[in-house]
Amino acid sequence: MHIEPEVVTGAKLVLSYGTAAGAAAYTAKTAMDSVREKGVVPFAGGAMVATALTFVFFQVFPHFPVGVSEVHLILGSTLFLLFGVAPAAAGLALGLLAQGVFFAPIDLPQYTMNVTTLLVPLFMVSALAKRIIAPNTAYVDLTYVQALKLSTAFQAGVVGWVAFWAIYGQGFAASNIAAVASFGGAYMMVILIEPYGQDGKRNFLSGFLKYVFGFFGFFSAKIDLFALFWGKRGHPCENIGRDLPFAPVVGPC
Repeated sequence: MHIEPEVVTGAKLVLSYGTAAGAAAYTAKTAMDSVREKGVVPFAGGAMVATALTFVFFQVFPHFPVGVSEVHLILGSTLFLLFGVAPAAAGLALGLLAQGVFFAPIDLPQYTMNVTTLLVPLFMVSALAKRIIAPNTAYVDLTYVQALKLSTAFQAGVVGWVAFWAIYGQGFAASNIAAVASFGGAYMMVILIEPYGQDGKRNFLSGFLKYVFGFFGFFSAKIDLFALFWGKRGHPCENIGRDLPFAPVVGPC
């Protein structure tokens, strides 16, 4: 989903500074809310691991050029469900920055466009989750349909922003529209993979990560590992993820 260097140039880049500033301001607000509600350690721990995962999504996972951009396996809604909106947003922004600094300096001038493309869809996912997931829903009780809706919202948001930047920079030439369409079609294939991994009954990734976090003391929560792995709720955390839209990892239980 990286915007290529030649797509938006010159004075047109100013718009991306404004969109990125808006996304950063909203991220700061959610971060302050998260720290006030859950404390610094859960937010910082989640942001740190989300940053590492984002770096893996960009640099380690397979990625290939299609049309106007590149297709990456960016599991944005998965990060949201695992960590909450504030740590996920911080992780996406910092992971993208780290990937650019260490491996793709040519992408740094486009960072403001790329970070907007990631964060605004994440905020859309957060708003959607409040509408389609009942309060106090345990993470392991998420349905495939709910996960599919969240994943589709994120990936469609990414495609929409890439299309916007491409048309904003290069106009409505037939070749540009065709390149945008081919990228969008390929990128939406991610939704065939991501929701399956979010289904509470099969969420091995989240179980492993939450086990690691608990082991290293990043969170104060006691993690029911078997509940996370096998979709069963029980002692000591019978309602894992009861604050789902905001912070799936709960406090002491």
